[in-house]
Amino acid sequence: MPELPNLTAAESIPDAAMAEVERILRTGDLFRYGSEQSPVALLESEFAAALGSRFALAVSSCSAALFLSLKALGLPRDAKVLIPAFTFAAVPSSVIHADCVPVLCECGSNYRIDLDDFARKLPECQAVIISHMRGHTSDMDAIMALCDQAGIAVIEDAAHSLGTTWAGRNIGTIGKVGCFSFQSYKLLNAGEGGIMITDDEDLIAQAVIMSGAYEHNWKKHPVLHDAFAKWQNRLPLYNLRLNTLSAALIRPQLAVLAQRVQKGRRNHDYVADIIGASAWVDVPASLPSEQRAPDSIQFNLVDMTDAQVDTFVATAAGKGLKAEVFGRSTDNARAFWNWNFLADNPDQPKTRAMLNRACDVRLPARLSLAECDVVASTILDALSETMASEKLAARG
Repeated sequence: MPELPNLTAAESIPDAAMAEVERILRTGDLFRYGSEQSPVALLESEFAAALGSRFALAVSSCSAALFLSLKALGLPRDAKVLIPAFTFAAVPSSVIHADCVPVLCECGSNYRIDLDDFARKLPECQAVIISHMRGHTSDMDAIMALCDQAGIAVIEDAAHSLGTTWAGRNIGTIGKVGCFSFQSYKLLNAGEGGIMITDDEDLIAQAVIMSGAYEHNWKKHPVLHDAFAKWQNRLPLYNLRLNTLSAALIRPQLAVLAQRVQKGRRNHDYVADIIGASAWVDVPASLPSEQRAPDSIQFNLVDMTDAQVDTFVATAAGKGLKAEVFGRSTDNARAFWNWNFLADNPDQPKTRAMLNRACDVRLPARLSLAECDVVASTILDALSETMASEKLAARG
């Protein structure tokens, strides 16, 4: 079999970004507010335009964007925030940083929010974060209808969903705020970084000030100054600005985003069709309104015991493929029972069952179909060897 491609390498940095970084280093103008045409300001303008949003604020991480979004909502201390039980540990962490209390909602075997559990828990909450985890979009029509009726703001954690659409709308523009990541394993690679988008002028003004626009640096943001003047010196400064070099790395990648989205979707669907033919694999289908932009693939291992699941993971690893089952790997930050920093963390049995069978494999957009063939074949071979060895053991 041909050699497995490198699945851990990040998306490449365009030459134009390299040249811009060199130019900035030569000027020494590295401060976010050091220039009227800061690369960060340009990135904010370009990203907002690309997504179809009025305002954008680039910050140090998607976690920082989530935190600032919650703070800008003006929630009281200990307000409850409803989040999916299937998410990354940074999401409940951002809720705690904002002096609020995470309330976990069940997720089903298709990785999406269980709407019945969501509706039951919503009345006790004052805000909602929807994590489009690994790019899987929950039913945003149903979620927004429930939240709008209750007058509860929705923050979209779209760290994994840049380029995904729901009924033709860009993910991140459906709720009150959308938060994205520029971490290396996302479609836009800056190593670290994040950005938030919104159409709410008052909310973005608060977020800008809290992000570290001290004194009158907020005047360099395209928001009516009345909104800023209302909040100046009334909000703490958390200093969560995105650095200039990160913005310089990201901006040229916006031009290739559509291509990366198209190739990522092609690669996912190609591998899903191959491995989905296995009796031991279930690849949950997209929802009708969802057009995903994946750079990884998730599938459920069916009719397998815990021991067989663990053997499959080990067999795949022996072939050079990291196929991680969220709930079976040690200390996985996406398994809610590992969030020992939560004061109250009741079990979510549906989510637990899903996490103990949901397998995660990176599938970068840069892969060719030939390389996708190798990934799919490695998965199928590891499954076949696992189940064959189990049969032999049973006979013995």
